[in-house]
Amino acid sequence: MATAGAADLARVYKREPAQRVFVNRSLRMEKINFFGFDMDYTLIQYKSPDTEILAFDMSVQRLIDIGYPEEIRKFKYDPIFPVRGLWFDYTYGNILKVDGFGNILVGMHGFKFLKTSEIEEMYPNKYLPLTESRVFVLNTLFNLPETHLLAYLIDFFDSHPDYTPLEDKTGVRGGDVLMSYKSIFLDCRTAVDYVHLESNMKDIIMQNMEKYVVQDDRATVLLKQLRENGRQTFLLTNSDYRYTDKMMSFILGRDWRSYFNICVVDAKKPKWFAEGTVFREVDTKTGALKIGVHTGPLKEGVVYSGGSSDAFHKIVKARGKDVLYIGDHIFGDVLRSKKSRGWRTFLVVPELDHELTVWTDRRPLFEQLNQLDNTLADIYKHLDATSRNKPQIHTVLQQVKNLAHEMDQEYGVLGSLFRAGSRTTFFASQVERYADLYASSCYNLVHYPSFYFFRAAMQLMPHESTVDHASVLKSSKADMLKRQESVGQQVRGWTKKTANENEFCHEEEEDEQSISDGEPGARLRSKSLSDDTAEDEVADTDVVGVPPAFVDETK
Repeated sequence: MATAGAADLARVYKREPAQRVFVNRSLRMEKINFFGFDMDYTLIQYKSPDTEILAFDMSVQRLIDIGYPEEIRKFKYDPIFPVRGLWFDYTYGNILKVDGFGNILVGMHGFKFLKTSEIEEMYPNKYLPLTESRVFVLNTLFNLPETHLLAYLIDFFDSHPDYTPLEDKTGVRGGDVLMSYKSIFLDCRTAVDYVHLESNMKDIIMQNMEKYVVQDDRATVLLKQLRENGRQTFLLTNSDYRYTDKMMSFILGRDWRSYFNICVVDAKKPKWFAEGTVFREVDTKTGALKIGVHTGPLKEGVVYSGGSSDAFHKIVKARGKDVLYIGDHIFGDVLRSKKSRGWRTFLVVPELDHELTVWTDRRPLFEQLNQLDNTLADIYKHLDATSRNKPQIHTVLQQVKNLAHEMDQEYGVLGSLFRAGSRTTFFASQVERYADLYASSCYNLVHYPSFYFFRAAMQLMPHESTVDHASVLKSSKADMLKRQESVGQQVRGWTKKTANENEFCHEEEEDEQSISDGEPGARLRSKSLSDDTAEDEVADTDVVGVPPAFVDETK
């Protein structure tokens, strides 16, 4: 009988990178009762850059309509410029790439990269706190055209001969006209909102589906697999019924509602996860809302409008960890569903395909960076507190800087979505914190069985990731330490004296009795989303008289 070699034992099987689902926190698929889906950029995948170009051009036209100069019509969207997760500073009109703590990694004013000295002048310690009065986070895929348009506008007014920069660097002046960078941003934001919410952009998309929408056969495969395995599925989108019906019919057919136990449109996330809105039924023949407030059970094949997560949970009797919600909006879909309801979360990151391509194709660049790290380690190898001669490391550090810049350029003008050089971005920190799973497409789930165990890799701290297990620990304070050796044997002896065995809340040890080895779907609740619910159980879940508030309704 052949014996597996050490290399074979060490090798871990991994699916093709483009088909994988990546794991931040372990999740057992068989423990998920309800699979929820956003629509835009999740079930519906828009073609890039065609969709961004459409939104960009229409936003430019809207700015011209409200009084901006005709000259801005020459602006053209370039997909290699913008990246998600950037911050726009209202005060100085800068686009900033920051880490998870607000430390500035890259700064840009218009199309000009800021020097370190310029960043330090405006931002002491190269740090900016995240406050609503100062910063707008360009976090969504809908923000990509907006990011590029903002850079264009700042550059346009800064370089225009009729305008001069203000001394405090907060805007420009042309005669008696003052244009603060904040007012430029607000005009741009208003134009973008108009395009998505009030213009005919959706009509253009619906009339040219092949140009703007991806037809993915995996849509029917995934939803059928989930239903056949006893899972409950629901659609939760901010789009109206008319647009939703057209989009879903394109990828699933006219019977698209049969793929979901429940359908909710006009959800107005993230408000849906808080106070919510009035819960009504949609007339699928006319697209109009039926009069009155819906208070009864949720029925399969019926489309509902608005509502709230509180009403949803009371009706379907779902615990937070019973639900996996899949969406592309880090705030509206993932963060709010995680923080307010405790749902398990799956973030769709379409840019991952490009990120992985660079990560694999440009492997030599990453290897060179590791070699430079090793060079720095060797330089300091024999130096300690008694050393007086400072080594010359400027050349190596400059090589590191140049290489990091070259790596960033492989991703785009503003670099990677997830990192700047060796440091991770604000967007990356949000993904790590709030997304249990993430992938380039929700349809990557078709490559996994319904009982799959998504197990997170062990998270190592620097003292673990940089110290090899083969290392021998030597300490000059050995005689001062009461314990410097492994005490596993002693601990095992000690625990035998206790009445009860220690229990730890490992993901791997979650309630195994609730899982059927033979039938992955056997443990699922027999209650369906459309089962009858006593009317008095939902009578107090209606939300009326909701005060107006900002809601990201572009999804």
